[in-house]
Amino acid sequence: MYSSLTLTLLFFLTLGLSPIGDREKDDAQPKSEANYLTNRSPLISSPYLELPLGAIKPHGWLKDQLVKQKQGMTGHLDEQYPLVMGKRNGWLGGDGDQWERGPYWIDGLLPLAYILDDEELKAKVKPWIEWSLNNQREDGYFGPIPPKQAYGHEDGIQRDNIEDWWPKMVMLKVLQQYYSATQDQRVIQLMTKYFKYQLKELPNTPLGHWTFWANRRGGDNLQVIYWLYNITGDKFLLDLAEIVHEQTFNWTDVFLNQEHLRTKGSLHCVNIAQGIKEPIIYYQQAKDSTYIRAVEKGFYDLMKFNGQPHGLYGGDEWLHGSDPTQGSEFCSAVEMMFSLESMLKITGMLDFAERLERVAFNALPTQANDDYTARQYFQQSNQIEASRKLRNFVQQNGGNTLCFGLLTGYPCCTSNMHQGWPKFVQNLWYATPEGGLAALVYAPSEVTAKVADCVEVNFIEETNYPFEESVKFTLQRASKKKVTFDFDLRIPEWCSQAKVLVNGQEYATSKGGKIVTVSREWKKGDQVTLEFPMHIETERWHERALSVKRGPLVYALKVEEEWKKVENKKDPQWYGDFYYEVYAKSPWNYGLLRQDHLVSTMTFSAKQVNGYPWNLENAPLEIKATAKRVSRWQEYNGMAGPIPYSPNWEPNQEVEEITLIPYGCTTMRISEFPEVW
Repeated sequence: MYSSLTLTLLFFLTLGLSPIGDREKDDAQPKSEANYLTNRSPLISSPYLELPLGAIKPHGWLKDQLVKQKQGMTGHLDEQYPLVMGKRNGWLGGDGDQWERGPYWIDGLLPLAYILDDEELKAKVKPWIEWSLNNQREDGYFGPIPPKQAYGHEDGIQRDNIEDWWPKMVMLKVLQQYYSATQDQRVIQLMTKYFKYQLKELPNTPLGHWTFWANRRGGDNLQVIYWLYNITGDKFLLDLAEIVHEQTFNWTDVFLNQEHLRTKGSLHCVNIAQGIKEPIIYYQQAKDSTYIRAVEKGFYDLMKFNGQPHGLYGGDEWLHGSDPTQGSEFCSAVEMMFSLESMLKITGMLDFAERLERVAFNALPTQANDDYTARQYFQQSNQIEASRKLRNFVQQNGGNTLCFGLLTGYPCCTSNMHQGWPKFVQNLWYATPEGGLAALVYAPSEVTAKVADCVEVNFIEETNYPFEESVKFTLQRASKKKVTFDFDLRIPEWCSQAKVLVNGQEYATSKGGKIVTVSREWKKGDQVTLEFPMHIETERWHERALSVKRGPLVYALKVEEEWKKVENKKDPQWYGDFYYEVYAKSPWNYGLLRQDHLVSTMTFSAKQVNGYPWNLENAPLEIKATAKRVSRWQEYNGMAGPIPYSPNWEPNQEVEEITLIPYGCTTMRISEFPEVW
């Protein structure tokens, strides 16, 4: 049930020891020699420390991805969605939308602006920040102010429950990032005053007073409380943290003792993605390994009963099992990524990095179109038609939940999708409390950070990962000619034997699921190369279907696509003026041929990454496999019908060669295949 890494961690925690050298001491004060913010006593110290926003810059395909966001919806949502993101928004002092959608957008736009160092985007962010900072009430409340006379109904905007705790949690995340980029002390003043307000008000108006969303998502509130405590040391914040944890939905008990994750319809899918981090957030104060065990068991049950190959789970919008035609929501992808990033820093558990890469490199790219001007509310791991039809989903939203558009499905994803890639960039690199650096998740990038005794260094990370098997790090510059520090490198769990080279000479070899630390005196021009061979593997999913993966990438059948633009005259006020439907234009009902040593019969080929890699035309990797058509597996109501149990007998079908490409490059796809004779 538990990974070997987790069992090791739990063993050390039970003994009160640290699994990561001497980094985790219960009574640790912020280390005077640490270059970045660390946990204060009595919080448990973290093995990895976040770098300031803007310290990490994307390169290569990842930079192209962020530029597409700037040129697409993320950079222009105020123009494309003015009803909510325009000047009437309550977070700008207006009488329009008062709830989560405005803060959601800024939660992705702000890190994008500062990572790209883009003045145009910063100018769009600034009014939202300034209004919040300059309009806090004397009692500490901040956010949209309830009017003296209630607002009337207006289609397409949310302005009930204006005082709800939940949207404030999103804006707290925004302000935390803004402080990281600018060190604006007004953020500290606002948060201190607001948290005193919460300490006073929560006993009478608890998190679930207005809506249940704040009760389910209190971990976001808790996380910012601890962050502020590490800056100010105000003891009242620890008292507030206990209250917030107590009033938050008991995710720990849910994961350890209840049947929710085994029960369809029991939990909201985005609440799970956000709530799964709460036990580990609170673990910093509780120092009880029960909270880590709860999250590990939560992931085990979530994936066993609802899991899909792309790293997420059937939840359209509530839990709906593992069938590959059940939807997975875009918000689930970006919120799960944020939760995994948060837990990785706190624990150093590499399983969270594995899960993060799986979601980021598979589920995330496919749910927006190439120019980031349309997005899909739900994706299916077996998806053969994205059209306007009622399907077997919990939430129907007029039947357009699979269509690509500005507002198809529900507008929460229009607002919240933007944080995925920028926050991924922000978590490629970390500092360590001992003055070192760590690269735990890989993508083309560079970092400028302080190491050792406040020596500034700049590393360039050259790679096309996840499309290739090597990463090269070059120390481009340093403020001293020579400096000694540790550089931690994660060896992915799927890698059977990795090699680390320093300046062309072998430094270490390692099995997967480990950290290799390069300890040395560094000078300008030093290079570290990480080589981790990838191998084709198969996994079993719903009805014993097979999926194919290689390294962090899941592979899916290459299906030709036809996109059709639909002018929406039926209900544009809810779902936008137009949307795209997508249809499969080549056969899809294949099963992988059952044979001994199946993987050895597959052939892999690669071409150079050229331009935007996440589409059918530019997919840089292919796997050829032998298959048969499955005659009784047919289209049903715009979906791949019920997948036959494996193995399936097809004596009259010819053996064919099929092409698989990375899941993230597909729109129409089969990623779970029946096994056929």
